[in-house]
Amino acid sequence: MTEQPLVAFDGVTKRYGNFTAVSPIHLEINKGEFLAIMGSSGCGKTTTLRMLAGLETPSDGEIRLAGKRINELPTWQRDTPMVWQSLALFPFLTVRENIEFSLRMRAVAKEERRERVEKWLERMQISEFADRNVAHLSGGQRQRVALARSLVTEPEILLLDEPLSALDAHLKVRMQTVLANLQRELGITFVYVTHSQSEAFSMADRVVIMSRGKIEQTGTPQEIYRTPRTRFVAEFLGSSNIFPGKVTAAAAGAMTIATPVGEFRVADTPARQLSAGDKATFAISSDCIQLTPERPSGEWNCLEASVVGEEFVGATAVVHLEASGHIEIKAQKSHEELDRLKLEPGGRIWVSWRPEASHILPGET
Repeated sequence: MTEQPLVAFDGVTKRYGNFTAVSPIHLEINKGEFLAIMGSSGCGKTTTLRMLAGLETPSDGEIRLAGKRINELPTWQRDTPMVWQSLALFPFLTVRENIEFSLRMRAVAKEERRERVEKWLERMQISEFADRNVAHLSGGQRQRVALARSLVTEPEILLLDEPLSALDAHLKVRMQTVLANLQRELGITFVYVTHSQSEAFSMADRVVIMSRGKIEQTGTPQEIYRTPRTRFVAEFLGSSNIFPGKVTAAAAGAMTIATPVGEFRVADTPARQLSAGDKATFAISSDCIQLTPERPSGEWNCLEASVVGEEFVGATAVVHLEASGHIEIKAQKSHEELDRLKLEPGGRIWVSWRPEASHILPGET
């Protein structure tokens, strides 16, 4: 028997007048799961979260929490606390009073309130700031107070709306570790909205990608990164090279596709068997691209391109290249490899990849 999901969106739509912010979506969130909803501004991710929190009412469809319809249930009866992007702490209260607030609203006894607040002060490593006004804390410390205030009620689910967006880069990385560890230790379902790929992919069990109010793809970070379903997902992640073309030969699990920059072999089995003459678009992750001064031999797909420049991204760098017809190609390389290649802007280099590194975009066939 399949376990019932903790949350179910069943054909949920949200309209504001003539504008549809969220098209009919179907999404199940499992108990104890860390789910990230990702997309650019205006894609509907925050509206989806607000409908789950009870801050917006669906125009159509049904939202169920633990099997119970909650469309009309007031926010305060849902037990779905939210950590806001702005944190929404009370500036006139101390750290202790902020954390205690939700327990007071639930009429929890004084002694139990004290014990639970002390537990979370210690757990979030902010005991020394307990009697300090929250306005006098750093961004990371305020973030921990906001988390403690939401978790002190011991909810089944926690909603987080871009909670790390205002933090400096080093604090973001630290808080990502705190959040991921907390979720694993507590077993609470986290639903986390973000526009940041690094946040979603480093913490979530599954990722939902949204665009224009629709769900483009749902899957593990690895599935989405390696096998994007649509051109939008591949372009949104920014890590894929995309080649549109036409099938010139097809067999089981392999085909040849003619593109504006050449004819390439693709070892992939799309959902629909393609035939010669069919349109097809395939993608190759930038970390699967090889760069060599000489044309590679063997079964590799290859083309010659000119070097445009390099983009430093921490432990690696992205080499930007241009093939004939102004086709842009990206290759992610280690700094050691780039030192050996000694690339110069305008220089020529061979770009290659194995046929099995290619992935047909199902939504583009």
